[in-house]
Amino acid sequence: MTQNNSPQNKSLTQWNKDYIAAIERLAHNDPAKAVSPQELLGKTGLQLLQAMSAGAISHEGIGKTLDFVLIDIKEGETVFQGTPNAKHYNPLGTVHGGWYATLLDSAVGCAVHSMLPAGRFYTTAELSINYLRAATQKTGPLRAYGQVIHLGKQLAMAEGKIVDVEGKLYAHAKTTCLIFDRPST
Repeated sequence: MTQNNSPQNKSLTQWNKDYIAAIERLAHNDPAKAVSPQELLGKTGLQLLQAMSAGAISHEGIGKTLDFVLIDIKEGETVFQGTPNAKHYNPLGTVHGGWYATLLDSAVGCAVHSMLPAGRFYTTAELSINYLRAATQKTGPLRAYGQVIHLGKQLAMAEGKIVDVEGKLYAHAKTTCLIFDRPST
């Protein structure tokens, strides 16, 4: 899995700047407001995600709840960033696997979504994760990279990874997504 924005190409300072810029773009949006059907019409998955990332239309609130944000989106590739903190901990004092899972599901799912034509949607059918390293609030920011490895008419597959600024791998995921036509409203 290759990414142009690999951690080795950026410093912690740049990661922090990228994160702040993404948060500022979204600051005026209400994360509880769902995207309206009118905002979806005629937009490809990439156009929709770009509009959300730019703050032009509403975005989902899970990123705000779990403190992560979309940093970069290209056709078939995404980068999300978050910084784990104590509210994300399990009873053992490390980041709960659900935080990793949600971050990875967002990265791989949005990578798939970025390749869909207007009127087509996806849902996660399967998500498989290998947890390799525990994180705490001392870990600092983590990035999830998602990349599509297959896009068919009904199924798509993508893989993702979570790394720190030094490139240490924390988790790896694979997903299968079901592709379907936009439900009628």
